[in-house]
Amino acid sequence: MSTLIFDIETVGVNFDTLDEKTKENLTAWIKRESESEADYEKSLEVLKAGLGFSPLTGEIVAIGVLDADKEKGVVYFQSPEKDIEDFEEGGIKYKAMGEDEMLAAFWEGAKSYQEFVTFNGRAFDAPFLNIRSAIHQIRPSVDLMSNRYLSSQKFGPRHVDLADQFTYYSAMRKHPSLHLLCRAFGIQSPKEGEVTGDQVGQLFFNKEYEKIARYNAGDLFATKTLFEYWNTYLKF
Repeated sequence: MSTLIFDIETVGVNFDTLDEKTKENLTAWIKRESESEADYEKSLEVLKAGLGFSPLTGEIVAIGVLDADKEKGVVYFQSPEKDIEDFEEGGIKYKAMGEDEMLAAFWEGAKSYQEFVTFNGRAFDAPFLNIRSAIHQIRPSVDLMSNRYLSSQKFGPRHVDLADQFTYYSAMRKHPSLHLLCRAFGIQSPKEGEVTGDQVGQLFFNKEYEKIARYNAGDLFATKTLFEYWNTYLKF
């Protein structure tokens, strides 16, 4: 079975550029729950920092894919206002392009795979890809959201979300992060490097696009190794 590991990086829009009605919709709950102006300002900063978690207020700045068998992959990444030629490192090709081009390339490549592996992809990556694709009038080539339980995935592509598998579909009380699982299994975590997920927005603002792309590649390899542990020791 051909297996593709994928991961995305996202950033939020600039809150100050939003229309007043949208700002009002986004901040209504803050105004209701804040007990003081200081509370409101603090909650507003948290809201602004989280705009990249929704495909309605954010966009994809990197999509990484890794063939689990060939150990080769591609990271598509945005580099607005900066001309970056394609390059290759450690079995990963890096290609700069716009969000619509990244999505088209991802779905075209996805046609060749029967199994997809993510970490928290069912809750975040896959729906984000779907909605952003629709916004760009691009139709997904495979359904990555049907049948959450692997035992029910009888037809079509299989999506193994390791966040589901390592928590037994949320049966575990605590939901470990990718970093915590990597630490437990002795896997090099991409979160230990100079870049972490919550820095992606600032890196994008600073035009450090290659750093985002390389961070994305680190997530791919960590997910691949974690998948191998699950496939060998935990899968039934």
